[in-house]
Amino acid sequence: METTENLILRRPEKEDFERFFEINKDPQTNLYNPGGPMDFAKAENTFKRMLNHWEQYNFGGWTIIAKENKSIIGFGGLSYKMYGDEEKLNLGYRFAVEAWGKGYATEFTRKAVDLGFNNIGKEEIFGVVRPDNIASIKVLEKAGMTQIGTLHDVPGQPDSLVYRIQK
Repeated sequence: METTENLILRRPEKEDFERFFEINKDPQTNLYNPGGPMDFAKAENTFKRMLNHWEQYNFGGWTIIAKENKSIIGFGGLSYKMYGDEEKLNLGYRFAVEAWGKGYATEFTRKAVDLGFNNIGKEEIFGVVRPDNIASIKVLEKAGMTQIGTLHDVPGQPDSLVYRIQK
């Protein structure tokens, strides 16, 4: 378990799935996701992959909890992801709408970068973001990440922006 000023990050547990699905099926949390809100099967598959990543690498996506009321407000972390045909260490997150605008994403992202460099021993961390997701672009930049290119990852849509930070 890891903590920041306002957040508790812990390894996800099977019991977290209901909240994971609740956050990921919300159209508001998927405004910039070309795939749209997750249906039950996709959420189940994604959550299972998150648990398996922990089993395989001993790190991955965390369950993000607000210290103030101990509620689960999101999920996110570091995991291996394909960027076209290259595997990269990807930083990703999704917060419940009620957690927006409180600085949690920036606080979380800075902690994830710190853990990636200092606990996991990685030299670089990547993030991919839709070009119209200004809030997430700002979060990545506040965490010290810079845009290094684009990725054609969604057919028929503008390329995603690729961000990176190096140790």
